[in-house]
Amino acid sequence: MLNITAVSMEPSEIVNHLKKGINIKEVCLNIWQQKIIDRAAQQRNLTVTPEEIQAEANRQRYEKRLEKSADTLAWLADQLISPDDWEAGIRDRLLYQKLAESLFSKEVEKIFAQNKLDFQQLVLYQILVPYEKLGQEIFYQIEEEEISFYEAAHFYDIDERRRLQCGYEGKLYRWSLKPELAAVVFSASPKQVVGPIKTELGYHLLMVEEFIAAALTPDIYKEIMDRMFKDWIASELNYMLHNQAG
Repeated sequence: MLNITAVSMEPSEIVNHLKKGINIKEVCLNIWQQKIIDRAAQQRNLTVTPEEIQAEANRQRYEKRLEKSADTLAWLADQLISPDDWEAGIRDRLLYQKLAESLFSKEVEKIFAQNKLDFQQLVLYQILVPYEKLGQEIFYQIEEEEISFYEAAHFYDIDERRRLQCGYEGKLYRWSLKPELAAVVFSASPKQVVGPIKTELGYHLLMVEEFIAAALTPDIYKEIMDRMFKDWIASELNYMLHNQAG
């Protein structure tokens, strides 16, 4: 087994490699974003305690099944980082969460209420075929109960993943669907087959298994928070870079 930790490497070599791979900009952006977070957190007197870092480290160890200290040290060595590096990374992520909460927690409910329709969900099955005539034939066969929707998806869908899953597309938000598809499926009844509907991808046959009413669940709360925070970071970064360029 190759021990890569035994191979010496200068920081300049890492930087040059990132430049040659056209990855240096992404790394610089991440560093600048962290500077923005640190500055904003300091202005708001936000800190991360050693106890919070330890609790998150324990959670990660449990998740990765690192039961012994030796297991953790071996994993860190394999990642080419020290325990201090790991804790510093945990601190940055926890500070990110605290700053996001500080900036936007009071706005999440308002954003959810304003965009409640977008957070309606459904469990969707889909068949996508290249030709309208084929889509119509499949639709009639399903209507006449000559074949089930799931069998038709398994035989005819152009996407291999959906074929293997008999048309299962997953649990989706309204906003994640193309508008022309969302308008149709959210007007349908459960188990009703609709289509074929033409998009640039082909002809869609759709069936909703279940509608899920919009609710501000912890996952949606986090999703809205993350989206608002990323927009804020992007705006702050753009402002910083613009001023430096000026």
